[in-house]
Amino acid sequence: MQEFDSNLRKRGMMLTSGRAYGFLKEFLSNPLVAMAFIVIVLFVVMSAAPQLFTPHDPYKMEPVERLNPPGLRNLLGTDEMGRDLYTRIVYGARLTISFSVGVILIALTIGILIGGISGYCGKFIDSVIMRSTDLFLAFPMFVLAMAIVSALGRSLVNAMFALSLVWWAQYARLMRGQVLVAKQELYVHAARATGTKSHVILFRHILPNCFAPLLVKATLDISMAILLLSALSFIGLGAEPPIPEWGAIITTGRRYLIGYWWYPTFPGLAIFLVSMAFNIMGDTLGDLLDPRRIR
Repeated sequence: MQEFDSNLRKRGMMLTSGRAYGFLKEFLSNPLVAMAFIVIVLFVVMSAAPQLFTPHDPYKMEPVERLNPPGLRNLLGTDEMGRDLYTRIVYGARLTISFSVGVILIALTIGILIGGISGYCGKFIDSVIMRSTDLFLAFPMFVLAMAIVSALGRSLVNAMFALSLVWWAQYARLMRGQVLVAKQELYVHAARATGTKSHVILFRHILPNCFAPLLVKATLDISMAILLLSALSFIGLGAEPPIPEWGAIITTGRRYLIGYWWYPTFPGLAIFLVSMAFNIMGDTLGDLLDPRRIR
């Protein structure tokens, strides 16, 4: 009997790994998606270990080298302080990508908890939570984030928390809709019939079956978080100089656009590449995880 159970578990693991391999193979079969995946992996590795990509210090100033054009000595040129622009973009990847992912993770966590409770409890609790959610959705996201950062003080951390506080409502709405559908399924009624407690049903049975659309939205939203976080730095409410954050670099570089085009162009190109890559990944995930799709 034990040998039968062991063989059954091994077979289940083989089936799961086979499905995962098939999904990954189908996911990367599109050359455009494969390129986007490579771009994301490259920038993630760059943000995790920037010293592998450049030996220079992003804060080291060399006034005699100020505003040098791209060349062999400085691949992407230098800024007004003589700092190597390529090095600052490499180190800026850690700040921009990690804080943008942090925005989505915080908003996703809050949205899942609040939306799950709202959808499962229903009635008065659902009404109170959703009306509170509507208050956040009624204001333009960027304007509300600006107000929160202005109240908390200028910093990259405050910008991350401000965006999270205005973003969670979208996930709460989406999660509530998924829970309203899932709690009508037969497996939920069966769990109730066996006397399973409500919080166990919600967190063990309902929530794990509602993650697919949230995962797709989160992947798409990372690109938007990168843009909004850079925009907050661009208007002076995010990273403070001389922190090498992409939006902050563009803020200073815009004054040198005429005559020194490389200064604002290359960090802007980095934002474009990463944002586009996450958008492509999110669109493809949405197609593959669509329940109406014929497999």
